[in-house]
Amino acid sequence: MIHRYLSAILIFIIIGGCYPLVKKEVKEPSKALKKVKYFWPKFQDDMDIDSLSLAIESDLQYLDRLKKDTVFTYGPDTFSAEHVRESLKTFLSISKQSSDSKKFNRDLRERFFLYKAAGFWGSKKVLFTGYFEPIFDGNLERDSIHRYPIYRRPDNLLTMNLGLFRPKFSGQRITARIKGNSLVPYYTRKDIMENKVLERQNLEIAWLKDTLDVAILQIQGSGRIRLPNGKTIGVGYSASNGHPYKSIGRYMIDMGYITADNLSLQTIRSFIKQNPDIKDEILNYNPSYVFFRLLDSGPLGNIGVPLTPGRSLAVDDRLFPKGALVYIRCQKPIMGKDGTITGWVPFSRFLLNQDTGGVIKGTGRADIFWGSDPYAELAAGNLKHDGEMYFLVKKPDN
Repeated sequence: MIHRYLSAILIFIIIGGCYPLVKKEVKEPSKALKKVKYFWPKFQDDMDIDSLSLAIESDLQYLDRLKKDTVFTYGPDTFSAEHVRESLKTFLSISKQSSDSKKFNRDLRERFFLYKAAGFWGSKKVLFTGYFEPIFDGNLERDSIHRYPIYRRPDNLLTMNLGLFRPKFSGQRITARIKGNSLVPYYTRKDIMENKVLERQNLEIAWLKDTLDVAILQIQGSGRIRLPNGKTIGVGYSASNGHPYKSIGRYMIDMGYITADNLSLQTIRSFIKQNPDIKDEILNYNPSYVFFRLLDSGPLGNIGVPLTPGRSLAVDDRLFPKGALVYIRCQKPIMGKDGTITGWVPFSRFLLNQDTGGVIKGTGRADIFWGSDPYAELAAGNLKHDGEMYFLVKKPDN
């Protein structure tokens, strides 16, 4: 799944603590969504029906694997997996058959329940960010250009469930390795990248041109590597070294390297490229390290289906129902011919909740999967806008 250990969620992960913490946090699924009775939004979608159909079909594959009576919580209400499945099929049918916007909106109001995400405490807004599937030039063998490896999971990396030893630690895990007769923390990023403690162990999946490329691939959690012969291979998250992620963006702001109002993936790339002498200082501030595995298909979300560019959403799966139909209103960038942002415009869209992530916590966070093209990188690297998020499910048949 593309979220793996942090959920790719690029800009929020990079900036870390740049947004104020919520004083009160919703911790129960029953309070994450509130049923909308009167003030419904006018449903409009800025994308094509084919992409929506593809995302829904992927969702149905997930629901088909579940027992029909599996329960999903939509705020104060619960529905079975079979009911959610029928909801998606009904919605897709309405989308294809409604002759105009008025009929489409009328049909949804007549046949569906609508729930609004609680959002950040006090504001009822949701902060939207984005993630994407990066493509990097690489090689399966080390050469003079491709010198920085991405590794598969080592055999000596151990993940331990502490709840097996003490009930009070239930749900808590540690990642470690054995050193002599002791259990110690696993190697840090600096140990692996600079001190090369994993060299000559036949763990290399591929080699990239730049340590920053490796770091971005690890933040995103998955991506594609373009080989010299033009073919590509997909890699995805397998495990992490267990060290907590530390925000390199936050560090760069604190050090005065960049300003908070100018923070994006593009500005971070530019600064590091112009200041290669402090690249390692910046990247090694984060001790976390991600290991990969080869993927047979595109990036997978937390429900085990391929993500659909522009249609897949990552939210907190402790609070929101997996595989749910979602409607959002937010802003998106306009990309100029030179690849830069020329402005922002409002947009609204139906998506499917198909992913989650370590930093996507609470009812006020959501992350859009944009895909793998240049626009996807631009949007994922710069989107940090407030908006609204709704969940839809079909009314039970009488």
